[in-house]
Amino acid sequence: MSVKVESITKRFGQQVALNSVSFNVPAGEVVGLLGPNGAGKSTLMKILTGYLTPDGGTALINGNDIGSLTYDFRRDIGYLPENNPLYPDMYVKEYLQWVSGVYGLGKETQKRVIAVVEATGIGHEQNKKIGSLSKGYRQRVGLAQALIHNPSVLILDEPTSGLDPNQILEIRSLIAEVGKDKTVILSTHIMQEVEAICNRVIIINRGNVVVDGPTAEIKTLTTSVQNVLVEFTGGINPALFASLPGVTSVNQLSENSWIISSAATDDIRPFVFNMARDNGYTLITLQRKSLQLEEVFQNLTQNEVN
Repeated sequence: MSVKVESITKRFGQQVALNSVSFNVPAGEVVGLLGPNGAGKSTLMKILTGYLTPDGGTALINGNDIGSLTYDFRRDIGYLPENNPLYPDMYVKEYLQWVSGVYGLGKETQKRVIAVVEATGIGHEQNKKIGSLSKGYRQRVGLAQALIHNPSVLILDEPTSGLDPNQILEIRSLIAEVGKDKTVILSTHIMQEVEAICNRVIIINRGNVVVDGPTAEIKTLTTSVQNVLVEFTGGINPALFASLPGVTSVNQLSENSWIISSAATDDIRPFVFNMARDNGYTLITLQRKSLQLEEVFQNLTQNEVN
């Protein structure tokens, strides 16, 4: 139940899509694979699922090289592509039975169809044609086909693309539940999605891994500026903020609350407290604010994109 990528390189003509990419995803981890358009995410996913062959490097699923002629790695992988190609004229249950046949499940087919129908919540839709389903239910069918052979690794490319807010929450909840006993690599442009269900983030830019680490820690890696939320019981003279060390900007959020940004290496909160005390102001909020993942993503990638 693990994925190991070792120095994967892929070129399309003169363009380097992946430049010696390496990382390891242990069993039971849900990883967000992020990057701007053209960064190499989909190329990497297609290599991991066997749709593309790398020009260099190796990928291992559960310790087995996907390039081995004796190892059928596709049995260990469930894949939901970005466009979720389905057969609209097939009935849901019929389609899942057909996919089961592709994997050669034989006598296990009926049991697996029942299991994935229940897991993905499509029981009331299983006797309908796929083409009549809403986008949210079609995504559920796509997840069901990815799960039908009970793979240990799930690779999901933009699984909530085009869904409405309620459908997004449903699919997120489903992925989080499935991810409890599987290794999941999830590609998405929705940062809230990553924060909601991924315990680790890998960001790729121009074919290179630019950061890899726990989601909570990523927010602290990319900036030397600290942001502090302050709120007072009454108005304050904003000119006083200039006396604080390393202040780079001050943004007013409401009549009595502000975000202070500082490039100082020391925590500026004691200085804010002393400033308020010395000038007779009462503080009711003094809180260090971490960057949102979206801001971190922009800091890591915007300067590299043409």
